Amino acid sequence: MSNEEIQPDTKDWTWVLSQRCPECGFTAADVDGPAIGGTVRDLVPRWVSALHRPDARVRPAPTTWSTLEYGAHVRDVLRIFDGRLELLLTEDDPLFENWDQDASALADRYDLQDPLVVADELADAADVVADRFDSVADPQWDRAGRRSNGSEFTVRTLGQYFLHDVVHHLHDVHG
Repeated sequence: MSNEEIQPDTKDWTWVLSQRCPECGFTAADVDGPAIGGTVRDLVPRWVSALHRPDARVRPAPTTWSTLEYGAHVRDVLRIFDGRLELLLTEDDPLFENWDQDASALADRYDLQDPLVVADELADAADVVADRFDSVADPQWDRAGRRSNGSEFTVRTLGQYFLHDVVHHLHDVHG
C-alpha cells in the first residue's frame, strides 16, 4: 500500500458518548433521544448543499476523502444505523453485524458515484432513519444491543453515536 492511499480508520469512536469531540465539537450526550430524528432532518440540507458543490468529487489531499466519498459513506451510515435501530426495537439484545466502512468505500467505488444521486439517496435514507427514531416510544430508549466488537448500545446511545458520525463528516467537508 502506497502512502498515497486512504488509510482505514481503525479507531473505536465510542468515547464520543462520554466526551465532546475535539475535532468537530459535537457532544453526543447533549442530544436527547427524542431529538435525534429532528437533528438528522436538520443536517440533510447541509449535506445536499455540499454534494451539489462543483468540487464535490475533488479530494482535498490524496489521502483524504472527497465530499462525494464522505457523502456516500454517510448515506450508508444512515442505512446501516436504520437497520441497527430496527434490530434494537424488534429483538432482545441483538448483535449487530460488522460493517467494514473502508471495504464498502472501495467495493462500491464511492469515488465514482454521482454526487447528485448520492445527495438524493442520502436525503431519502435520512428520512427513513429519522422517522424510525421518531417512532421510538419512551420505554424503548433503553433497549440494548451489542456491536460485533462487544460495545454495548441502547437505542439512545446508538442514536447519539450515529449522530456524531453524521455531524463529524459534515465538519470534514466544511458543510
